[in-house]
Amino acid sequence: MSSDLFSLKGKVAVVTGGTSGIGRALSLGLAEAGADVIATGRRQPQVDETAGAIEALGRKTVRQTADVCDRSTLEGLLAAALGAFGKVDILVNCAGIIKRAPTLDFPEEEWNAILNTNLTGTLRACQVFGRQMLERGYGRIVNIASLNSFVSLSEVAAYAASKAGVAALTRSLAVEWSKKGVTVNAVAPGVFRTGLNAKLLDSTARGQELLMRTPMGRFGKTEELVGATVFLASDSASFITGQILAVDGGFLASGVNQ
Repeated sequence: MSSDLFSLKGKVAVVTGGTSGIGRALSLGLAEAGADVIATGRRQPQVDETAGAIEALGRKTVRQTADVCDRSTLEGLLAAALGAFGKVDILVNCAGIIKRAPTLDFPEEEWNAILNTNLTGTLRACQVFGRQMLERGYGRIVNIASLNSFVSLSEVAAYAASKAGVAALTRSLAVEWSKKGVTVNAVAPGVFRTGLNAKLLDSTARGQELLMRTPMGRFGKTEELVGATVFLASDSASFITGQILAVDGGFLASGVNQ
């Protein structure tokens, strides 16, 4: 097997939500695989820091913020990417928000905000960056789905609805765009420890249940999502589209673990 099978050398990637947590790990993973990577988010200091880490790997980038809730910022990011590189080959959609609360009284404005970011934000980025991919006849889109695309976790209904929508959107775009050279897939992370959820995972009953439900008996490390993402972004996945690849330590396969 050729060592170039999973190489992203010569490719240009954009990662929304790419400056923290899972998104940052994927931005650096794509760079390590050979791509020039534009890691974007809403905060300039985080964009600058991640850009520096990408450049330290010997790759090129663009330091520009974008908000998936604001189409004009995505269009500006596309223009900057085309100005710097002339193309975008890979889009990874990582921007997302979550709030846990009982569904009965969940405020509608918060419901709308979560769907606007997680689902409609993914659509906006796919539309803005997908257009030039379709015109070129080549593209790799990797969305970030969730365990919640398949199963329910208590009191995160808005997040679950948004991520189920991401899975459906992924399949729909795959059907529409694959004949034109653009594949659309998703990675569904299991339970990964990040700075935002470490306390919940390590010191609550919910964290204990999530651990018990994961057959590997541990939480994921963000770098363990890199391989699946690089694979789906590479030419080795040229006949794969409309798939949601779970990276979950066996969570979705699990019934009774003891």
